Amino acid sequence: MKVNVIGAGLAGCECAAVLANNGIKVRLFEMKPLRRSPAHRSDGFAELVCSNSLRSDKLDNAVGLLKQELRMLGSLIMRCADENAVPAGGALAVDRELFSKAITNAIESDPNIEIVHEQVTSIPEGPAIIATGPLTDGALLESIEELLGESLHFFDAAAPIVTAESLNMERVFAASRYDRGSDYLNCPMTRLEYFKFIRELTEAETAPLHEFENVSVFEGCMPVETMAKRGDLTLAYGPLKPVGFEGCRASDGKKPFAIVQLRKENREGTLYNIVGFQTNLKFPEQRRVFGMIPGLENAEFVRYGVMHRNSFLQSPKHLSKYYSLRSRPELFFAGQLTGVEGYVESASSGFAAGINMARYLQGKDQIDFTRRTAIGSLAHYVSEYNGGSFQPMNVNFGIMESLPDAPRDKFKRFLALSERALCIIDDINKSL
Repeated sequence: MKVNVIGAGLAGCECAAVLANNGIKVRLFEMKPLRRSPAHRSDGFAELVCSNSLRSDKLDNAVGLLKQELRMLGSLIMRCADENAVPAGGALAVDRELFSKAITNAIESDPNIEIVHEQVTSIPEGPAIIATGPLTDGALLESIEELLGESLHFFDAAAPIVTAESLNMERVFAASRYDRGSDYLNCPMTRLEYFKFIRELTEAETAPLHEFENVSVFEGCMPVETMAKRGDLTLAYGPLKPVGFEGCRASDGKKPFAIVQLRKENREGTLYNIVGFQTNLKFPEQRRVFGMIPGLENAEFVRYGVMHRNSFLQSPKHLSKYYSLRSRPELFFAGQLTGVEGYVESASSGFAAGINMARYLQGKDQIDFTRRTAIGSLAHYVSEYNGGSFQPMNVNFGIMESLPDAPRDKFKRFLALSERALCIIDDINKSL
């Protein structure tokens, strides 16, 4: 018997790899290159459509813990990410093209995986994992909604990418915050430059959103112009905060009032992402307004910021802690469609869904990773949330089971949570 896995994004590829490693035959459906969503650009698997950063790699951060859990379990996504990393201070960022190529090659060369380039328009019969991502639309989304009821949605945004050679390096300096290397480029702004920029940013023309009148935007990907409209100092105290750079000076010789950071997009360092600048500004407006940032006066944009619809299910009503449908246990969902938010979180749900599908088919007990692990805390969040409004969630220590007699010091408490989680993952790994 084969398992149909729908979608070759991060979650789908992780699902397929886990199933194949457990001796399960997989039929992996991917609609590219026959059709692409508005956010996709390449034909490769596991394409990163927004940032190239997988965020913090430290164990005092929940996403750092999540990555380490996946590494211990043999995650394909984490292996390819580590092999194609680019410098990013305390974070893990990847060369997006090499990362996608590595995953594509691994999936295509696996003898247990059959790849079908076809758009799936309905939920298949038999064992299946739907991992079509937050851009799921059309007939398949209608089929899912017919089964589960109307899905929820919000809008997500991506930041622009510029070429390194087009930057004015006389206005830019290389450094990471708090002396963690020199992996970022930084554009210091004077007080006057900052407020002129804010005025133009908040008055700039945005692209129309035709699909919905009432737009809900995920807080973690808030368009920079929307954030700026919350108050003139919102950016200065947020993504543009000028802290952690001792000795840095703006063009007036004073300490910067704000700093815009650029992060490497590829290993060669020829492309840079404007950190925190997800946007829905029209393309000419992006050139004009972002060109006001010191060092970006003549920036060449190889990708403009874009905004797109993201869909997700009302998962607490339908999914189990194994990511299977309660009313149909041979049907699993994975990825951001379930309400996990973020690249690593998607891979995590893909791993959990894949291993539990394999165990379901093999007649073995499925694995509850529990809320004591980062992987399990996400599974329990999407399956058990009982608040008033279910929304996508990044992994965080707040959704994990607390420690008895936890240290009061936050840093020590987070490390203790991580230590407990990794012991549990080690035990699970030995049982697989």
